[in-house]
Amino acid sequence: MKSFIGIALILIAGLAVSIWIGFHTKMAEGTLPYDDDQKGIQDQVVIKFSHVVAENTPKGLAAQRFAKRVNEKSNGQIKIEVIPNGGLYSDQEELEALQSGDVQMIAPATTKLSSFSPKWQILDLPYAMPTRESIIKALNGDIGNTLLQSLEEKNMKGLTLWINGFKQITTNDGPVVHPDDLSGQNLRIMPSKVLEKQFDLVGAKAVGLDFNDTYRLLESKELNGEENTISNIYSKKFFDVQSHLTISNHGFLGYAVIMNDEFWNKLTKQQQRIISEALDEATRWNQTQSFAMNEEQLALIERNSSIDIHYLTKEEKREWAKRWEPVYRAFKSEIGDDLLSKMIQLRDSYNDF
Repeated sequence: MKSFIGIALILIAGLAVSIWIGFHTKMAEGTLPYDDDQKGIQDQVVIKFSHVVAENTPKGLAAQRFAKRVNEKSNGQIKIEVIPNGGLYSDQEELEALQSGDVQMIAPATTKLSSFSPKWQILDLPYAMPTRESIIKALNGDIGNTLLQSLEEKNMKGLTLWINGFKQITTNDGPVVHPDDLSGQNLRIMPSKVLEKQFDLVGAKAVGLDFNDTYRLLESKELNGEENTISNIYSKKFFDVQSHLTISNHGFLGYAVIMNDEFWNKLTKQQQRIISEALDEATRWNQTQSFAMNEEQLALIERNSSIDIHYLTKEEKREWAKRWEPVYRAFKSEIGDDLLSKMIQLRDSYNDF
């Protein structure tokens, strides 16, 4: 009997110890801090960066480079999720999405920002920045700063300006050498009063359409042609559905890197510093590599496609510039005398044709 009682007491004691150990362990687990990986994930700031072009373009590569540097500089505490090719929003939707806070960061073509401030129209003026050096000087100087600051009252934080390159003309009704060669043609442009006026002066009908619809409309012959940079012509394979390409360098295509202003203001000073530093690095890279990329891809188009390519001579460029000179007068009051005077002075000091 005694042995039975002894065994029972041992079992009861063992059960009590087991319960105590299990309870104590659970309590301890509840008070232990997360390890570093868990804490990093919990505290991580995630920024969705939406854009509409391919990854192998000046903007696409600059966005990837920026995201990588932010991750490195923040030790993974800030994550930039880059969504290219209009995978999140189309180029007609992204500005509204940014303002409403549905996305934190975008890099729209500067042309699209004229709906918020007519000053942005200055970057669409034909032959306004005739050289690489003039583009970089305009974007990094007073003209660029004035444009970025104009976004502040629209719940947008203008951070920097990126370059794609010079715009060219493609068409199925070519070759396009002189302004009148575009007469009667339907061309895709980004929505812009300046661009509409520009092509109206040469007798073409310019239609503002979504970038990612362009290939289909060219292939179906609903459009005769379009204007774009070589990197976009190459990445979207417009050369497969166009017979003529004119290297005119008549316009500029670039992007404003913008963040939702409320989101920016909620970031700590350190987080803002990391983002700004990474953007500065990506911008310097973009401004040195974008032109080289366009040149490399033009060489690939020449080598691997059957499209006919014509390079405008200096004399032919002067003919186009003269035909388009009225565009400057037409938008003088909207852009503003001071800003337009700065651009004209810049243009004339770099003009080499």
